Amino acid sequence: METYGLLSLLPPVLAIVLALWTRQVFLSLLLGIASGFLILAGGNPLQGTLDTLGGFVAVFESNYNTEIIIFTLLIGALIALIQRAGGVEGFVNRVLNWLQAKAAKADGKGQRKKVELLAVLTGMLIFVESNISTLTVGTLYRPVTDKLNIPREKLAYIADSTCAPACILIPLNAWGAYVMGLLAEQNVEEPVSMLVGAVAFNFYPMLAIALLVLVILTGRDFGEMKKAETRAKTENKILRDGAVPMIAGDITMMEAKEGAAPKARNMLIPIVALVLLMPVFLIFTGWAPLAEAPNAFFDIINRASGSKSVLYSVCGAILVSMALNKSQGIMGIREMVDVILKGMSGMVPLALLMVFAFALGTLCGDLGTGIYVAEQAKPFLSPALVPALIFIISGFIAFSTGTSWGTFAIMIAIAVPLAQGLDTNVTLAVAAALGGGVFGDHCSPTSDTSIITSMATANDHIDHVRTQLPYALLAGAGATFLYLALGFSGV
Repeated sequence: METYGLLSLLPPVLAIVLALWTRQVFLSLLLGIASGFLILAGGNPLQGTLDTLGGFVAVFESNYNTEIIIFTLLIGALIALIQRAGGVEGFVNRVLNWLQAKAAKADGKGQRKKVELLAVLTGMLIFVESNISTLTVGTLYRPVTDKLNIPREKLAYIADSTCAPACILIPLNAWGAYVMGLLAEQNVEEPVSMLVGAVAFNFYPMLAIALLVLVILTGRDFGEMKKAETRAKTENKILRDGAVPMIAGDITMMEAKEGAAPKARNMLIPIVALVLLMPVFLIFTGWAPLAEAPNAFFDIINRASGSKSVLYSVCGAILVSMALNKSQGIMGIREMVDVILKGMSGMVPLALLMVFAFALGTLCGDLGTGIYVAEQAKPFLSPALVPALIFIISGFIAFSTGTSWGTFAIMIAIAVPLAQGLDTNVTLAVAAALGGGVFGDHCSPTSDTSIITSMATANDHIDHVRTQLPYALLAGAGATFLYLALGFSGV
């Protein structure tokens, strides 16, 4: 594949640096994308401008992109419905009453720890799909953490650090099927066994979760997160002044309809439906009645469409919420439609941001960014350094392109033959590629997972990236050290 050399790094690096520096994520992404199409146009500014517009339109040529964008809009509808029905208020009251009953003599710090650990456990248990995991954690716990004066940045950190790590460590989902397909393409004889074996060496997700739990238990934050915690405790501000939450304020603060009794089930039942429908639709979209081979679990998951499944699931959850509203006489059909449209309108900024992120990801593929980085690193690899360098390179590619799955596709195709050729542990190399992809994804402001996390927690997106980055870097450094140790020990 043709690459544009060092120039291929300009669009993602420019977009990321500007976003972190200016906090203007839309403008930063636009400038990064425009610079990339200018490169593709050979420096012709007119053609580059026209191609940039065409690049945004091309985002919708992908069914996956379109389905995820529509899913994002519909999530706003679901959130608005359950808030208007009094479900959020009822859930908050139920959790606060539970905390008071269990820890009547405990201080606010004890209550904070219980809620934060419960949020971690929730995110870990919903390993079937990363977007569903972070959405559930953000939607369920945001009202409670707001009441306890926990900064939105901390909730976003919890949601983001449990979704992808849980999905890659418990790969009984589309993540596992996708990775096994990539391994099969590299002629790995037993991809299931290799993936299971790689879990034991996938250090970054383990360290990310362990560090998160340690921070919660000790209450010792650092970096930008410490400033956010101090602000919340001393100034009672869950968001910094000037922050722009990734969801419209009238959606996050929508009050229950007058006369609607606050009932937790009006929130929990639709959310549970959302979670339970996901595996149902994974099976539905992956089932092949005319398949020659039996419909084994991993075969079904391998054929399943994750984007269609999350879209169908949220539609089902909306119907469940509407049925609850109608059965209790809270809202009529016309009023619910108005609430749905209002909820969707609140998600338009996020949908636009995802269009920008998808456009940048496609552009990086056209420029050969990931391939260039990987090829440049090959001459410096030695058998002992292979696992650590694969982890670092994977992290940089995911950070630059904003996609862990795209990184898996690039790096597994390099890691497997490279490890075989240098007589390095192939399972260890695969684990390093997978962990590096998640690591870079956690650090990148253009990651769709990070964007959805900011949306689910109603947090300023750049604030989420800046506060999570030190923790991700610390866990990444720990993983690098472990890969170096194992590489030199000859494991």
